[in-house]
Amino acid sequence: MPARESPMRYVVGRIRRHLHWARTQGLRRLLEEDDLDPIRRASRKVAKWRWRRAHGSAPGTAMAVLLVGLQRSGTNMVVRGLERAPEFEVYNENHSAAFDRFQLRPVGHIRGLLEASRHPYVLLKPLCDTHRAPELLEALRTRSDPRALWVYRSAEGRARSAVAKFGDQNLRVLRELAQGRGRDRWQAQGLSSDSLALIGRLDWSGVDAVSAAALFWYVRNRLYFELGLEGRPDVLLVSYDAMVADPAAEMRQICGFLDFPYHPRLVAGITARPPASTPTVALQPQIAACCAELAAELEAARRAQAATTTLP
Repeated sequence: MPARESPMRYVVGRIRRHLHWARTQGLRRLLEEDDLDPIRRASRKVAKWRWRRAHGSAPGTAMAVLLVGLQRSGTNMVVRGLERAPEFEVYNENHSAAFDRFQLRPVGHIRGLLEASRHPYVLLKPLCDTHRAPELLEALRTRSDPRALWVYRSAEGRARSAVAKFGDQNLRVLRELAQGRGRDRWQAQGLSSDSLALIGRLDWSGVDAVSAAALFWYVRNRLYFELGLEGRPDVLLVSYDAMVADPAAEMRQICGFLDFPYHPRLVAGITARPPASTPTVALQPQIAACCAELAAELEAARRAQAATTTLP
């Protein structure tokens, strides 16, 4: 069982990671991705306060919107879009009021935030608690029923992004799981016996960091089906790749699902662009086959949902 880092070691580790990301990816990108720009944050806070004074909802009426899925899947793009609407109060995964080291605080505490909010929507991003989606959809009911957005992107795109950001972290964690250790880590929570068996029988001597990141994409996104979320009217699949190809169309799907009026400002920070021309990465064959099968299932489920969603 891995020991929990002391608060000091955790803070020092975060500082070191941010310094590394600033050197390798640029300070501007770091500020944007981790929402560290103090001017932007202050401006947003004032705008939300002004909206509450003029239009604030009654406490206890907020709808919890859970943004779930997997890191490096475009979740920040969705957060930034919805955050532009003053009706949304947002708790990203690094917001200490709702999260402790990126994991959701106790349900009773989160219910307190919902009950106190004067916004009609409270957006939470519990990526590390994605496996708890069915539980949270039941536990966070107020006068409005919660809803969940499950965001995903291509396995290869996610794998490249994860390795660029986190190095071989997925490889190290999955190797540990293959050895029967680390089952208390959040990465292992909720994984099915089939997923754990797949991890255990792989020949890890032939798996590199990118293939491991793709396998992690597979076992975590497979939870969408394993948790019985397919077909639920309170869960919407959102494709990062569809969003960057046609931002307005995908955001309209989100707005229709949330019964929220679409406005162009929600996609003002997204520039539509064709699919990435980066050469296909070479994944370990068994992992590549699993990812291709799941990608087809996710896309079929997303298209089926889109056909029934009423657009605003």
